[in-house]
Amino acid sequence: MTANTIQLDKQGRLKHFLTIEGLQKSLLVEILDFAESFAGVSGRAVKKVPLLRGKTVVNLFFEPSTRTSTTFDLAAKRLSADLLNLNMATSSTTKGESLLDTLQTLEAMHSDMFIVRHSNSGAAHFIAEHAGPHISVINAGDGQHAHPTQAMLDMFTIRRHKPYFETLKVAIVGDVLHSRVARSDIHALKSLGVNDVRVVGPKTLMPASIERLGVEVFNNLNEGLNDVDVIIMLRLQKERMISANIPSEQEYFDRYGLTFNKLKAAKPDAIVMHPGPINRGIEIDSQVADSDQSVILQQVSHGIAIRMAVMAMTMGNRPEGNI
Repeated sequence: MTANTIQLDKQGRLKHFLTIEGLQKSLLVEILDFAESFAGVSGRAVKKVPLLRGKTVVNLFFEPSTRTSTTFDLAAKRLSADLLNLNMATSSTTKGESLLDTLQTLEAMHSDMFIVRHSNSGAAHFIAEHAGPHISVINAGDGQHAHPTQAMLDMFTIRRHKPYFETLKVAIVGDVLHSRVARSDIHALKSLGVNDVRVVGPKTLMPASIERLGVEVFNNLNEGLNDVDVIIMLRLQKERMISANIPSEQEYFDRYGLTFNKLKAAKPDAIVMHPGPINRGIEIDSQVADSDQSVILQQVSHGIAIRMAVMAMTMGNRPEGNI
């Protein structure tokens, strides 16, 4: 059973949000437009709308997270949902209870939505496949597979600065091999009409046959950044640096770390993005991360609006009228 067979209902609307892959441009634009209506909620005296009042949302995070878990938490509260945060590191799953047993227990508590982050690729898909028909599942990152809400907040941030996707040149730089963000961003960018998508990094951190996704591969940073409008830097995980993938942190920064000097290869008004958390002095120089061209903190803020939109849509709310 494919992801889209599960994540879309018979009318082609979101039931779950598991992956960007295969979703139509019109649906992605609908998410972005709906998120625009939520973007102003944070500036109100009362930062809440009643769209999920009476609904119970469960955060099931099987691996650590700060930005993603916090923004999902805030998104649920601003939609007026009842929220349950479970520390799965101390849950019954560590005592031998199976994942399906845990799901059945949570369903018995009349839950309506599961936000799932898991180290195994396909975990969110598995949960959606076995959850009750009244449950919606949102993938908050699964293994090296997908991180769809991160991709959508990236698209939202890009559109705020560069409204015409069709004319953009976008470079995704760093550890593409292990990055679920990179995969989801590529699918989103291609669906929204970006023709020039580049992946830049060392050969040891580049997936085999990545060109099949419609991207161009560069192993030289200066060449990959030439004349681009958007630069998406990827986090280099510490555990990769002690393996054969990376000789040393300093060598990686010398070749692929973004500095102002290297940024000159891009267009003068290029924006710099990063999904976080940042390894300063490894993927990106602090001066660049804190510069006017950086939109990294904007990505965090936009994550709340995007996650509100996705949560509302999977629970049957449509982007109509004022919020």
